[in-house]
Formats: sequence, structure tokens, C-alpha cells
Amino acid sequence: MSDLSKIIAELTPEQLEILRMQLGKLGAQVEDPSRAPIKRQSRESNAFALSFGQHRLWFIEQLRPGNLAYNISSAVRLSGRLDPLALERALDEVVRRHEALRTTFATRDNLPVQIVMPHQKLNMEVLDLEGVDREAYEAEAKRLALAEARRPFDLATGPLFRVVLLRFGEAEHIMLRSTHHIVFDHLSQEIFVYELVTLYRAFVAGKPSPLPEPPIQYADYAVWQREWLQGEVLDKQLDYWKQKLSGAPRELPLPFDRPRPRVQSFHGAHHSFEIPEELAARLETLARKENATLFITLLAAFKLLLYKHTGQEDLVIGTTLSGRHRAEFENLIGFFANTLVLRTDVSGDPTFGELINRVREVLLGAEAHQFVPFEKIVEELQIERDVSRQTLFQVLFNLQTMRDGALQLPGLEISLIETSDSASKFDLTIFLTRTPRGISGTFVYNTDLFNASTVAQMVQDYCALLRLGAARVEGRMRELLQSLAEEHQRQDATERVELKKSNLERLKNIRRKPTLS
Repeated sequence: MSDLSKIIAELTPEQLEILRMQLGKLGAQVEDPSRAPIKRQSRESNAFALSFGQHRLWFIEQLRPGNLAYNISSAVRLSGRLDPLALERALDEVVRRHEALRTTFATRDNLPVQIVMPHQKLNMEVLDLEGVDREAYEAEAKRLALAEARRPFDLATGPLFRVVLLRFGEAEHIMLRSTHHIVFDHLSQEIFVYELVTLYRAFVAGKPSPLPEPPIQYADYAVWQREWLQGEVLDKQLDYWKQKLSGAPRELPLPFDRPRPRVQSFHGAHHSFEIPEELAARLETLARKENATLFITLLAAFKLLLYKHTGQEDLVIGTTLSGRHRAEFENLIGFFANTLVLRTDVSGDPTFGELINRVREVLLGAEAHQFVPFEKIVEELQIERDVSRQTLFQVLFNLQTMRDGALQLPGLEISLIETSDSASKFDLTIFLTRTPRGISGTFVYNTDLFNASTVAQMVQDYCALLRLGAARVEGRMRELLQSLAEEHQRQDATERVELKKSNLERLKNIRRKPTLS
């Protein structure tokens, strides 16, 4: 899951009690954001302050206009009897309901502001490919999907939400959706899908929208955040982060295949893998025994992987959480996500169980001080920005959940299309998703730094460390890494034997061939 608040919500009563005890030990003083009321701002003016997260992305866009790293896109195949008018009407209603999807950005009095545009009927662009043969259609559809994903946004003119429908006869469509991260995040995707499905079902059946009106809009949240998060409230949060990140290393020396370019490019690729259900279930059992969560256990193994490949005992990475810590935010589309910095000391050769405990302590402290925006931490620490890499950390780790049945529409079979476009905001980003079949994983990596073979080896090592940790929770880090090295040696020996057998078989076949007299 992408949200640490969800992780806390899924804890058992016993784990919640441990959480309260741990927070007491940390002496965390968290200002309850629910005490600060959220007011719906007057719409006499359509200009509003940016949220802290929006301001960071706006600043990045000024430095590198047209940066594609913050494009969020999807391509969905709709096979069956589609009602295009109902789909267009459903999309239009989603845009009407959520001001973020019709927001642009301007500068007034030398400060950026978000401009909420009045709702105008959405006219969905439809590209008819009916005259193309099937094989050419598939290739052209993927080309168009990739081109749409790579089409830059202009924050000043918009729109920052685009939909294109590819049509191939009456029973085959592909919907391409693109948005800029400044108005959209991971949970926005789930909200968008839920509302689109709900509205389409209603409109196809000739019924009105069943969705209640949002009590507030994203601009109201941005103004509230600016007003609430200041003074003593902000100081308490920042004091924790200043202490926690004092003296932290600014770069993680990963096993790069090439020197870091002077300017970060965001060129990326990905390596996907699967962790089987049997191992996923054992990891969940281990997490419960250690009074932890699956996220914490997976992260502990990843920290061990980083130690193996860097030799560094002070490990700083990032994770994201939804930032939707109030009921009013839960069903709003917009950029609420915040980034947490997780700094873990792995010195002293701890056991895997002790490593889980260290990761849990770090995570609880970060969760208790989640309200300060990442960009305010960077500003407070007065870290000089380096255009060659991300600030504070260069590796991001996330666990997400999969909602079964979220993409079900009447009369349609729905599937996602891989566009093979993986912009890499960080040196390395790990996405893990708990599914009924186990855990699906993806390592997204910067191709200016890594070869595919290097990342493939890291993935292999990570899966092996998960198996070793689940089997030997009392095993110390160096023991587990030694076992991993021995696995590599056995694998290399097996591969050499298989290669030798293959070569001998080829020689036998050559000798058996008849010769011409």
C-alpha cells in the first residue's frame, strides 16, 4: 500500500497497543490536524495558493519545462459493447466534480497560484482506427499510447487532464488517460476509476449520478494546509526531522554501471518480478510474530539488500503516504501525497528480527511527524540542491494494495496495456503490490546509471533475502549475506555444469553428422 496511515489502520488491537507504547517512548508530540477546521473558500476569485507539494512540482517545472517525469498515464483496453456517450458523460462528470482536474497555474505578484477554471463540457477525442488491420492496429495503439504518455503538459495553459479514445470497430476500444502529478496522485487514480465506473454504470442504465457532492475541493485543502501548518505546529514537526536527519549521508553509493551524469535525465526502464503466495504468507506470519506489518518486513529485507550492495550502515531512503489524514480528503482527486524520509542504522550486525524492530521504530517516528511536507524539511535543513540527483534520498520504496473488481463495467472486458515507458524520478524505485497470488514487484531504475543485468541481480538478491529472512529470523545480517553468497556459488557451479553438458552434447551431435565421401 502507498499509505502508512492504511498500514496503521490494519494493525490488530495488540499491535495498536504496541504502537501507542512505542509512540510514548518516542515522546512524539503530534498536533491533531482534525482540530483545525477546513473552510470552503469563496469562489469570487478563482486564484488560490498552492499546496506545499504543488509548489515543489511547480518549481521543478520552472527549472525544466516539459519534464515528463511527472506525467501519470494509463492505457485501458475495453473489449465488448461500449457506450461512448455514457463514457464521455461519466468523464465529464468526474471533471465537474473535481476542480483539480480543471486547474492551471499562473504567477501573480511574483508568486505561483492555482487557477480553477469553470467547468466546460468535456469533448472526448476519438481516433478511429477501424480501417487498420488487426496486427497493425495493435502496434499503432501501443505507439499512440506511448506518444500520449510522453506528451508534455503546459501548467500555465492546461488542460492537465487528457483523455483519448482509440476506436477499432464497435467492440474494441482503448482509453488513454494522462494527467500531471501536480493535480493527481496514486489514490487519485483509485478515486478516478471508482467514480468513472460508478457513473458509467448509472448513465448506461439511464439513472442519475449516485455520488454525493464533495464537501470541499483541493483548493480549500491547499489554503487550509498553508494556514494550519505554521508557527508552533510546524516547529514541533520540523524539530523532529532536524534531529533525525542531522548528519545523514546525502547519497547512497549504489552499484552503478556508469558515472552519475551532471544533470539528472529521468531516463528509465523497469524489471518486474513475482514473490509467490507461499512466501508472501510466511512473511505476513513473521510480521505478526514480530509485532510489525508486511510493509515493515519487506522494507527490512530491502535495507539488508542496500547494505549488501553499498556496505553503508547509515541508510536513508524514502517512501510515500497518501496525506489524506482527514475524512474530507479521502475521496478528493488532487496531489495530497507526501514523502517520508526513513533513516535506519543497521550497524552492529543485528538479527533479521532486530532489523525489523529498528525499521518499525523509524517508521513509527516518521508516521508521528508525517504532517510536515517534504519540501519544508529540505528548506529547513538548508540542503544545497544538486541537479544531478534527488535531494535527501535517491531510492524510493512503496507497498501498495490491489482492489479486486475495480475495473469491471457491464458488457465489457477490461485490461491494462503496457506502454513500456518508465520514467525514473529516482535512481531506483521499488513498487510492491500485495495480490491474491502473492506479491508483484517492479524495480524502476535510471538507465543512465544501471544496466539491466545489474538490476536483475539486485532483484534476485532481494527475493533470496526475503526467503532467508523468513526462514531464519534469528540469523544475523552477515550470516544471511554469507548464505546468499553461498547460494550464488552453488548457482554458478550449476550453471557451469549445465554449460559443460550443453557443450558436450553439441560436440556429440557434430560427431554424429555423416561426412561426404
